[in-house]
Formats: sequence, C-alpha cells, structure tokens
Amino acid sequence: MATFVYDFTQGNKDMKELLGGKGANLAEMTAIGLPVPPGFTITTEACRAYLRTGREPSELAVQITEKLADLERRMGRRLGDPADPLLVSVRSGAAFSMPGMMETILDIGLNDESVVGLAAQRGESEHSAWDSYRRLIEMFGRTVCGVPSADFDSVKLLLDDPKELVAAYLKIFSEHTGQPFPQDPREQLDLAVRAVFESWNAERAVLYRRQERIPADLGTAVNVMAMVFGNLGPDSGTGVAFTRDPATGARGVYGDYLQDAQGEDVVAGIRNTVPLQDLERIDPAAYTELLGHMATLEAHYRDLCDIEFTIEHGKLWMLQTRVGKRTAAAAFVIASQLIDEGLIDADEALARVSGEQLAHLMFPMFEVGAATRPLAHGVGASPGAAVGRIVFDSRRATALAAEGEDVILVRRETNPDDLPGMIAAHGILTSRGGKTSHAAVVARGMGKTCVCGADALQVDVERRELTVDGRVLTEGEVISIEGTTGHVYLGAVPVVPSPVVRYFEGSLAPTADRLVAAVDRLLRHADERRRLGVHANADTGPDAARARRFGAEGVGLCRTEHMFLGDRRALVERLILAGDDQARDAALAALLPLQQADFEELFREMDGLPVTIRLIDPPLHEFLPSLEELAVKVGVAQALGQDPGTDLALLAAVRRMHEANPMLGLRGVRLGLVVPGLFAMQIRAIVRAAIAHREAGGDPRPEIMVPLVGTVQELETVRAEAEKLTAGFPVKIGTMIEVPRAALTAGEIAHAADFFSFGTNDLTQMGWGFSRDDVEGAFFSRYLELGIFGVSPFESIDRKGIGRMIRIAVDEGRATRPDLHIGVCGEHGGDPDSVHFFHDAGLDYVSCSPYRVPIARLEAGRAAVTGTASDTR
Repeated sequence: MATFVYDFTQGNKDMKELLGGKGANLAEMTAIGLPVPPGFTITTEACRAYLRTGREPSELAVQITEKLADLERRMGRRLGDPADPLLVSVRSGAAFSMPGMMETILDIGLNDESVVGLAAQRGESEHSAWDSYRRLIEMFGRTVCGVPSADFDSVKLLLDDPKELVAAYLKIFSEHTGQPFPQDPREQLDLAVRAVFESWNAERAVLYRRQERIPADLGTAVNVMAMVFGNLGPDSGTGVAFTRDPATGARGVYGDYLQDAQGEDVVAGIRNTVPLQDLERIDPAAYTELLGHMATLEAHYRDLCDIEFTIEHGKLWMLQTRVGKRTAAAAFVIASQLIDEGLIDADEALARVSGEQLAHLMFPMFEVGAATRPLAHGVGASPGAAVGRIVFDSRRATALAAEGEDVILVRRETNPDDLPGMIAAHGILTSRGGKTSHAAVVARGMGKTCVCGADALQVDVERRELTVDGRVLTEGEVISIEGTTGHVYLGAVPVVPSPVVRYFEGSLAPTADRLVAAVDRLLRHADERRRLGVHANADTGPDAARARRFGAEGVGLCRTEHMFLGDRRALVERLILAGDDQARDAALAALLPLQQADFEELFREMDGLPVTIRLIDPPLHEFLPSLEELAVKVGVAQALGQDPGTDLALLAAVRRMHEANPMLGLRGVRLGLVVPGLFAMQIRAIVRAAIAHREAGGDPRPEIMVPLVGTVQELETVRAEAEKLTAGFPVKIGTMIEVPRAALTAGEIAHAADFFSFGTNDLTQMGWGFSRDDVEGAFFSRYLELGIFGVSPFESIDRKGIGRMIRIAVDEGRATRPDLHIGVCGEHGGDPDSVHFFHDAGLDYVSCSPYRVPIARLEAGRAAVTGTASDTR
C-alpha cells in the first residue's frame, strides 16, 4: 500500500519532491531537535492522484485517521473536544517556494461548542478563542467555499467584538453557501485538505509557476500541524527571521515581530511590525533561544535561512524554515561570505547564483543629489530603481504595461490576487508591511524593485489617490522608488550606471564595493571552470571595445549589413540601379574602402582575438524606400506634371526586387551568388583590413561566415571564390546554420566548412514556421497563458525541437570533421538556460550582445560545475 502521510518525525530535508519544501524542512527541524509543533504531511503524490481523478486515494482517509490519532495522543487533546479542543492548521507546501500562492487554513477543530470550551481554558484571553473561530470561518469560507473576502471585510469594519464577528461571519457563510458552517472537525479537515490540493491549479498559482518556470505537474503537499498561538497577550507573538539580510546579504539579525498576533498578520502585512531586534527587550529569553536556533539552522543548511516562529506565553515554537529568497545582490554577497566561512566551496557558491541575477545587478540606479528630497520613506524590501506612473490595482497595471507604459503598483498591502499586476509593474510600493510581507517576499523572488511600509502614505484605492503630507497624487502621476533605501520620490529621478556596470567598464575597482568584489570573485571562478568560450555580437569598434571590457574572447558575429546604412545607403541604391557591369563595379569600388575601414577598427579593438564576419545577409530591398511610399511620391510628381527623376528608376528596381516573403527569398548566400562581385568586395575588404592591421604590428584573426546556406554546393561555390581572394592570408571560412535543411545535412556541409555558428533566431523561425515580427504580438501571450509555451522559444532555446536539430548538426558535423569549431550567435547565446543547453550539446562557444557577455560567462561556469539547468530555486 502506498504511503501518502508522513509524520514530521519520519522525513528529512532531502524529501522535498515527496513532502514539499515546507514538510521536508519541518521534518528536518524535528530531527535536529528544534521545538516544532507535532504534525504530519500529506504527500505530493496524494495531490497528483487527486488532481488526476478528482478524488482522494482510497488509502488516504485511513492514513490521516492514524496520524491524527497519534497527534491527539501526543498533545493530550482531541480534535473538536468541546472542553479542551486540539486545533490544527492546514498549509500548502510545494517542492519550490510559492509564497502566498496557495491556501492556508488555521484553527481547524473549532465549532460552536468547542470555542466555548477553548474560551474557558484561556480565561482572561477568552477573546482570542473567539478571534480564532472568526479566523477559521473567514479562511474556510473563502478558501473552501468561495465566499468573497469583501463580504467578511465589510463586517469587520463595523464590529470590534470577536463574538459579534463570529455571529456575523456564520450568517454570511450560510447566506453565501446555503448551508451552515460545518461543525464536524473531521469534515473541516478533509475539506481543507481538498481545498489545498485544488489551490495548486488556482489562477494565481498557475501564473506564479509560469513566471518562475516551476513545472506544472509537481503538485503540492499538505502540512497538518498542531496550532500554537501568538495572539494570547503581550507575552505571545509571532515573527519572521532571516539569518542574514535578504536584501543586501549583510550578516546580522533581520526580521519582523508582532506581539499578540498570528503569523498571517505578519505575512499579510496588514499590521506594521517592529524590528526583530526589539524582541530582545520584549522577551529576552525567547530572543536568546531564537538566535541559537537561527545559528543552528544556518550551519545545518549552509545558507541563508528564512524562519517563521511563534511565542505562546513565552514558549518559542519553530513553525517553518527554508532556504530564504534573496535579492540578486544578496545572492552574490552571501555566496562569497559562505566561501570565507568555510561552509561551501567556490563551485557550490557559483551554483547558487545565476546569470539572471547578474543581469538585475546591471540595471541602472538613481542619481540622487543633495537637493533631491524623498517624498516618503519606507522599508527597502527589494533593491533597484523604478520609475513609473502610479496605478492602484492589478488589472490597470497589466493593461498599461501591455501598452508599453512603466507603472508603479501602489497598494496598502498586496495579496496573492495582485500577482498579475506585480509581474507587469516596474516597481511595487505599499503603505503597510515590512521585509517579510507578501509584497516583499514575492518582489524579491521576481527581482522586482519594492518599497514596503511607507506608512506616511495614505492609499485610497477607491478614489485612486495617494496622499502624503497633505499632497494628493492621482493615478497616472509619475513617481520613483528606490528599493535599497526605501525612498519614494516625486517625478522621474535620473539614473546612473550600477556599480557592477562601472566595474565592467573599468571605472570601479573590484575591491571598491562589497557587492562588486563578490561578483568579481565568482565571475573569475566561472572563467576558470567554464569550457564554453564567450564571444560577442558586435558590429562597430565601440561595441567591440565594450564587449572586450566585459570579458568577451572575440567577436562571434559582425553583421555587415549594418555597415550599409546611413550615408552609405545611396551607394547601395547605386549598386541596385546599376544597368551594367561597369556601373555595378563602380558602386562596389566605392563601398570597398568604407568596409575596409570598418573591419580595421574591429581588428584593432579585438587584436589577437577571433573576429567572425558574416557576409551581407538581408535582402537588398531592405535598403530601399518603401514600395508604397515611393509609388505615391512618383504618382504625385507625375500628376503635377513634374519629372520624378531617379525616383522612377528606383521605383522600377524596388518593384523588380519586391518579394511576398523576403526573409525566405533573395538574401544571404543566395544574394551573394546572384549579385556578382558583392561577396567578393566584402572579402577583399576583410583581407585588406587584416593585412593593414598586421603591417601596423597587430594580430588580426578574421573568420568569414557565409549566411543562410542550405546545401553544401552553395558553400563550396562561395568558398572557392573566397580562397582565391584570401590567398596568402589564412582566413577560416564557415557558415551560419540557420536553415533546418542545413542542420539536417550538416555532415555534408562540414566538408566545406572550417566552423559552424548556429543562427538560432532564424533557425527557430523556420523550425517553428513562425515569423517572429508577426507572431510575438499576435498570439504568443495567449500561448503562454494556455501553457502551450512555458517561455517564448525566441527567448530560451526549444530543446525538444530546435535543440534536437542543433544536436544532430553537432554530431554529424563532427563525424565528418572532428576539429570542427562550433558556436552560436543567435540571441539565445546570452540566455542563461540556453547556455546550459549549448554546454551540454558540446558547442565550443556562445556569442551574445556585449552587455550579456558577463551573464554568459557566469552561466558557462555554472554549467561546468552543475551540469544542470540555470535555475537557482
């Protein structure tokens, strides 16, 4: 018989897939002797079985009964006992942390009789018993039966006495559901467990998983734990603690505490907390004990730990721990600190950071001068600089962001239903809550700028107004928020490069800043460990120079068509309009020295490093005026009796070259073979530039890449001409693999190629049958909503389809030519997850934009030490 229920004494932290993160960590804390309230975990297998069939496994009820009986014996109380009831909480707990996305129900076991017994037990604190019953009815009603929260909230504003609130809540429940609140405690428990199972597929949970790329088929565990109470008076309370600052990584005691409260009050952010350090004054004994447990947990997990605890009449209980979510800055700082403390080695430290986090550290920061006064102050919950228009609800934030607006979502406090707006917003600002509130935890997980607890702000969501010091700001006005200091500014504050970017640019020493030192340390280790080279896509000298400063080991893609724009467009028009060989040769001769100068600049900046130059790729008509605009211009001139001049000839050329689908037409190698002398001019320019740079004492290393090859005969034809033009100067000649047929016939093409470079942008377009410019705005968002895509195939490589073609090309190309050098120059070359795929597929290098070079370096190192995907959850 399958085991679907585990006591906290039966598991450990390595059982997250079965027990969920929360259940596995509760079992681990129990095993190492920390004071955890007893309880049991219903496994993710039970959840998956329920979601498949719509009913619980037949063995589940019996196993719950057995574990519940054990729990009652240990606690000396019985669930629903009218005199002295055992109460339990029911909480979700997936393998990956999903803060606030699924359901929690507290105080199960209370009913109309047992609440009276509980009140008698508590004596002077009897109001807390009625408050617990009120919480149960509200949570159960909302979660299990779909009673709108607003119905309960409207009554809460009118009544203070918990007994009166219970009576009102019971009435609301029965009016909404058509039946009385369930009085059987076991019925409450079973329905609560089922509700947690079903919350796995709640809209907000699905959206969060999609945002965080968490697999949809994992299911959630359910944790049933004996209730302990922090709302029994001033000697009780609840809090959240971090063993290090999750925003900066600094060592110390960080967290929030709230006297006479339950854990939901802290996490929801509905009451402003006090700093955890205040607990030393409030309850010195509990504070000292908590510090000891925090040290134990950090040493045991060898990482930052996020801890939830409750104090019940001076008794400390540990309710939860997990490896804490942290900002990008904290991730790098903590990883470096843990190396110094001997808790982890450099390889493990590298595995704990990610390219995505490094990208966040490269975002600009505010340039705040002495004259810039904050409008308000709050808690810096998640670093970053965000500027945007004020919006007060999730739906509005999503709509404006879809129109291209940067918005700041402003709320009193956020709740899980605000997730779509939090994803869409540039930053999040709340007037309540602290570093452990829902807004803070979710924002840190997403790398989103967040300021919480700016209590000087009066947020009126209904009137869509924000008031501070008598000044009223309405929806649509621009504010700026800084997630490190917690400052809020009126208007748009100018931004400056981050310290990490200044370090890459060479204007900030690695030792000048704790964060920069940590980034430098881990990047250097990544460079030592990685097998993949990292090149840059650069078309100009300044781009190449920046890429080299950022650590590029060469240029993996120089797009020569960018060199034909601007003032040179007229020369291209002359080439297209040439009526004979002499005119065409004259146009090419005019372009030759310009191309040569471009290449000389690249060779200077990349001296001693390879520079891969792609011959012109787009169709020539892209350099010409719009057919429609030119036809109108000529038509107007003729209608007015004017001579259209060269426009008439140009119109004829544009019409002659017009294609219904130019991306599948005359471009790339086809263009080079059809227009005599075009590729030859470019190859001459490359060779002459290389010779000039060598004569100047440099070390040029040019490589010529032929685009859009679909058959070996195309490459052989171009190669034969190129070898005549490069005689006397060794130049590698290869091709971009961007046509599916090229990937599938790579073994043949390798006979004529010194190297392959995958053009994954076009390979994805042609492999999927997508026109990227057309489909991303047309239906990709819907595909993401439906779960057809977990992520856009243009953002992260499609491993099953496009990735399979890449593996075929690598295997067959190297079977023909074992020394074949293979890289990738599509945008996927800078995507963290894709870098891991390219490492696994056996490529030699990736090439990406200059600003993504450090990200690729880091991920290439991580791929070497982990052999897994880039995810750091």
